[in-house]
Amino acid sequence: MKAHDFDAKFENDDEDILENLDLSAVKRPMQKQKRVNVDFPAWMLESLDREANRVGVTRQSIIKMWLAERLERRS
Repeated sequence: MKAHDFDAKFENDDEDILENLDLSAVKRPMQKQKRVNVDFPAWMLESLDREANRVGVTRQSIIKMWLAERLERRS
Protein backbone atom coordinates (compact mmCIF):
# COMPACT_ATOMS: atom_id res chain seq x y z
CA MET A 1 0.00 0.00 0.00
CA LYS A 2 1.31 3.42 -0.89
CA ALA A 3 1.66 6.08 1.79
CA HIS A 4 -1.02 8.34 0.33
CA ASP A 5 -3.48 5.40 0.25
CA PHE A 6 -2.68 4.59 3.87
CA ASP A 7 -3.11 8.27 4.84
CA ALA A 8 -6.48 8.41 3.11
CA LYS A 9 -7.60 5.25 4.88
CA PHE A 10 -6.41 6.70 8.20
CA GLU A 11 -8.36 9.90 7.63
CA ASN A 12 -11.54 7.93 6.88
CA ASP A 13 -13.01 7.12 10.31
CA ASP A 14 -15.02 4.23 8.85
CA GLU A 15 -11.96 2.21 7.87
CA ASP A 16 -9.74 0.11 10.12
CA ILE A 17 -6.02 0.63 9.46
CA LEU A 18 -4.82 -2.04 11.89
CA GLU A 19 -5.07 -4.75 9.25
CA ASN A 20 -2.40 -2.84 7.30
CA LEU A 21 0.09 -2.68 10.18
CA ASP A 22 2.59 -5.29 11.34
CA LEU A 23 2.25 -5.14 15.13
CA SER A 24 4.34 -8.24 15.82
CA ALA A 25 7.46 -6.29 16.77
CA VAL A 26 5.87 -3.28 18.45
CA LYS A 27 7.63 -2.13 21.61
CA ARG A 28 6.55 0.51 24.08
CA PRO A 29 9.48 2.69 25.15
CA MET A 30 10.18 2.79 28.87
CA GLN A 31 7.64 0.00 29.47
CA LYS A 32 9.99 -2.94 29.98
CA GLN A 33 8.87 -4.86 33.03
CA LYS A 34 11.22 -5.60 35.91
CA ARG A 35 10.27 -7.64 38.93
CA VAL A 36 10.87 -6.25 42.42
CA ASN A 37 10.09 -7.67 45.84
CA VAL A 38 8.75 -5.36 48.51
CA ASP A 39 7.84 -6.37 52.04
CA PHE A 40 4.72 -4.72 53.47
CA PRO A 41 3.31 -4.99 56.97
CA ALA A 42 0.09 -7.03 57.21
CA TRP A 43 -2.06 -3.97 58.01
CA MET A 44 -0.86 -2.28 54.83
CA LEU A 45 -1.67 -5.32 52.68
CA GLU A 46 -5.15 -5.45 54.18
CA SER A 47 -5.69 -1.78 53.36
CA LEU A 48 -4.32 -2.24 49.85
CA ASP A 49 -6.61 -5.22 49.29
CA ARG A 50 -9.67 -3.31 50.51
CA GLU A 51 -8.91 -0.38 48.21
CA ALA A 52 -8.12 -2.65 45.27
CA ASN A 53 -11.44 -4.48 45.76
CA ARG A 54 -13.30 -1.19 46.05
CA VAL A 55 -11.83 0.04 42.76
CA GLY A 56 -12.11 -3.38 41.10
CA VAL A 57 -8.45 -4.02 40.37
CA THR A 58 -5.71 -6.29 41.71
CA ARG A 59 -3.39 -5.43 44.56
CA GLN A 60 -0.52 -5.10 42.10
CA SER A 61 -2.54 -2.72 39.93
CA ILE A 62 -3.46 -0.41 42.80
CA ILE A 63 0.18 -0.23 43.87
CA LYS A 64 1.27 0.59 40.32
CA MET A 65 -1.48 3.19 39.91
CA TRP A 66 -0.58 4.96 43.16
CA LEU A 67 3.15 4.91 42.44
CA ALA A 68 2.59 6.26 38.93
CA GLU A 69 0.36 9.06 40.25
CA ARG A 70 2.95 10.05 42.84
CA LEU A 71 5.85 9.97 40.38
CA GLU A 72 3.91 12.02 37.81
CA ARG A 73 3.20 14.71 40.43
CA ARG A 74 6.90 14.99 41.18
CA SER A 75 7.86 15.46 37.52
